[in-house]
Amino acid sequence: MTTIKDRLIGRLERKDAVIGIVGLGYVGLPLMLRYSEVGYRVLGIDIDDAKVDKLNAGRSYIDHISAERIARALDTGFEATSDFSRVAEVDAVILCVPTPLNKYREPDISFVIGTVDALKAHLREGQVISLESTTYPGTTEEELLPRVEEGGLKVGEQLFLIYSPEREDPGNPNFETHSIPKVVGGHTPACREVGVALYRPAIDQVVPLSSTRAAEMTKLLENIHRAVNIGLVNEMKIVADRMGIDIFEVVDAAATKPFGFTPYYPGPGLGGHCIPIDPFYLTWKAREYGLHTRFIELSGEINQAMPEYVVGKLIEGLNQQGRPLKGSRILVLGIAYKKNVDDMRESPSVHIMERVRDRGGEVAYSDPYVPVFPTMREHHFDLESVPLTPATLAEYDAVILATDHDRFDYDMIRAHARLIVDTRGIYRGESDERVIKA
Repeated sequence: MTTIKDRLIGRLERKDAVIGIVGLGYVGLPLMLRYSEVGYRVLGIDIDDAKVDKLNAGRSYIDHISAERIARALDTGFEATSDFSRVAEVDAVILCVPTPLNKYREPDISFVIGTVDALKAHLREGQVISLESTTYPGTTEEELLPRVEEGGLKVGEQLFLIYSPEREDPGNPNFETHSIPKVVGGHTPACREVGVALYRPAIDQVVPLSSTRAAEMTKLLENIHRAVNIGLVNEMKIVADRMGIDIFEVVDAAATKPFGFTPYYPGPGLGGHCIPIDPFYLTWKAREYGLHTRFIELSGEINQAMPEYVVGKLIEGLNQQGRPLKGSRILVLGIAYKKNVDDMRESPSVHIMERVRDRGGEVAYSDPYVPVFPTMREHHFDLESVPLTPATLAEYDAVILATDHDRFDYDMIRAHARLIVDTRGIYRGESDERVIKA
């Protein structure tokens, strides 16, 4: 006898299944495009009516995703909606919603819970629900499982529940959604089997794990690994600077070792939705087990202190020119959290801007990817990006190179800026008293 699981796997393998993606941001939108491009009909669901309207009109709101790709998806049946009841139409429900921290630096999974609560009344037999949002181990079992079973459907028999963490790296030209291996953990073996069938047609390599908890922990380990190593090199930067050593020269040299070393480079702090946040998801959950993750928390403290360190180097540079920070005009170059993207989530540039403003400096910014400072929950600036020209640079007492976009003309910046605070090692190896390494 054909089971519910077998019928769902068959629909997924034949590409008869309809894929529903909830949350159409930096994770959900590329995933939608991938499923559409390999032959599935996709329904996108988002609470933001402006996003829905743009997508249905064939427009993109993410810089590295072209309108042409959106238009092609529409031609193959893609549709966006803010109507959560339409989840009943889909065979797979993939959740790509934010998991930020609250003001106490504790996990805020209200978006996940709110989304599941909005969907659960419309779930039906023969669907698979996949959570992709980064979260602490146990979230899928503790929060999603009881909610999706409220209607009487049994997970593992009539519904299938998996956790498969997103691994997007916006703006990275070397990896696309399909080429990044996909970790999949199921609540039951049947759930895992369905999860593999869901992702295998769209992703080049699927990595099945024994449980949703193992998959949740995998995502945290990946990003904590980066956060800890970046914290290490940021601390090394401070030590090297005090000793008169260029940390970028040191990292470049160490990277020539063909084994046992992975290069991480210092910067003005951590940004993005994952690396500054994920460590706190594990440290919070570990306390439930009576554990204190000192090593992880220490790296977080070091990384969070970097914007203050950068402003301290700015003050030193201004002092050398006989100027106080108060009343000085400071131009921040790049406010996206990483190069060549328009993503500002957790950007250290914004924290630098706030510290300059709080000390009486007049702050402005230039970023080709962010023409207008966006509305943010915690940070407020009424600013637009200023054009980066020799005349503009001459108007400012100092520039802080915070994000190393390829579109910046670094020779022109060096030629015309009065003072450069270089947080990205662009001018490594150069001797110029106007360049302050930070």
